[in-house]
Amino acid sequence: MNQKRRTGSRVIAALLLLAIVQISLQVGLAEPNNTTTPVTVPQQVVARLTTRNNQPITINGLSANTGASILTGATIETGADQSAVVNVGPHGNLDIAPNTKLVLTYDDQGNVKAVLVYGCAILTTKKKATGEIATEQGTAGKTDPATGGVLNVCFPQGAAAPTVSTAAPSVPATTGGGGGGGLFGLGKAATIAIVASIGAVALTPLIFQDNPSGSNP
Repeated sequence: MNQKRRTGSRVIAALLLLAIVQISLQVGLAEPNNTTTPVTVPQQVVARLTTRNNQPITINGLSANTGASILTGATIETGADQSAVVNVGPHGNLDIAPNTKLVLTYDDQGNVKAVLVYGCAILTTKKKATGEIATEQGTAGKTDPATGGVLNVCFPQGAAAPTVSTAAPSVPATTGGGGGGGLFGLGKAATIAIVASIGAVALTPLIFQDNPSGSNP
């Protein structure tokens, strides 16, 4: 009789031990894995518009002025007395001259591209960003992501080919307030448009040329 009791006690103890082990395993599997590496979500770049004297320009066929968000793929148009700057976050800036139409695209990887339908634009990119200005004829120029850079491109209506320069602009950038630098206070983009219309070389303003006429003194 005592032998049967001892055997039954051992069986019950073994079953209890097995049940405890199973419960411990289930609890362990249910606990969150603290070693999981959190996923980093890249910050989305949103471009912002600044217009000269807060004058409205046209974005995707609608009126927009300083402070407007410019989404990638937007078609931007300026009139005869309008110029603007699009700040593309950490990637750089796009200066847009009067009488210009272009399509701006950009992404979170630092790729910024302006496709000129007509007009003039300056794309300035920072390090780790690749800038490109193109026309219907193809790519006019690109910047180096290792150093950043500047692209000055003019493609007036009726022109056979765009005029391209990688020289840094010699006039201040267009601003949202009055003035803005450049010729007659029109700003850098407007200055480039005026110079391009009279055939200046490499988009350099006349007031910065040593010998605009090209003849010897």
